[in-house]
Amino acid sequence: MQQIVQLQNSINQYISNKSYGASPVELYEPINYIMSLGGKRLRPCLLLMACDMFGGDVEQALAPALAIEVFHNFTLMHDDIMDKAPLRRGKPTVHEKWNANVAILSGDVMMVESNKLIMQVKDNILRPVLDVFNDTAVGVCEGQQIDMNFETRSDVRIDEYINMIRLKTAVLVGGALKMGALVGGADDAEGTLLYNFGEQLGIAFQLQDDILDVYGDPEKFGKQVGGDIISNKKTYLLIKALELAKGDTLNELNKWLSVEDFDASEKVETVKSIYNQLNIREQAEAEMNQYAEKAMLSFEKINLPDERKVILKEFADALLVREY
Repeated sequence: MQQIVQLQNSINQYISNKSYGASPVELYEPINYIMSLGGKRLRPCLLLMACDMFGGDVEQALAPALAIEVFHNFTLMHDDIMDKAPLRRGKPTVHEKWNANVAILSGDVMMVESNKLIMQVKDNILRPVLDVFNDTAVGVCEGQQIDMNFETRSDVRIDEYINMIRLKTAVLVGGALKMGALVGGADDAEGTLLYNFGEQLGIAFQLQDDILDVYGDPEKFGKQVGGDIISNKKTYLLIKALELAKGDTLNELNKWLSVEDFDASEKVETVKSIYNQLNIREQAEAEMNQYAEKAMLSFEKINLPDERKVILKEFADALLVREY
């Protein structure tokens, strides 16, 4: 079995060698640009790991792995337009470097390119792999729309939030794993167990991200701590705090959610103190652990020798022990 570093090197090499087109330059240059910005390559690596776990040919899995990464970056390109985000991985976003129209059209081509890459899998598994990919893609779009709907709502429930992150984040993890399993020769039942594992793992990962945004070390977390608080983003922590806060505490929290002119550091510290008062971090960690445990229950049901499952298990464990 291949080690994680080997798989990461394989997908990075495959990405660097991929050409999407040359003319018109304004259409294809943004694609090369966003794909060159790097990132963890988490989803394509999971696809390759799943293929390798079932004894498949990793070379055969490179095209669908890149399809997942191209699709993921397509969603980021369009999300950045919707969020009016100026930076992506420390560099100007595509709509800032070019313009929104270019970003929309280049993103559309990326979706087409994703499908072309999926079409490179063997004919006998093309239909089931394409079904997983299409269902996953629709789920991600549904999750993004629900997340945007949350921006104008003050009554979002925890179960609604969990469903949103399942769609926006977790189904792509599950989909990548199931596609890799199918390419590797797994049957649909085994692929579904791996999908369920990935979906639950993805929910746990996003809940951890919510926690790290408030309590993480900015150098280790890799982005601004407290950004969710500053932007009033509906996360597990905020929704739970609004559910539990009473009296003066609720009034104070609502005041910071409604004020437009504020000192960012003061807002972060005040809201964080409310979270501490309500034990929000502990409850978020308990919820995260619950989904991590659900993920492992599905993983343990996969009928493979432990030695074939160890690399993916270690990778999953590492995802959920990021430092605070």
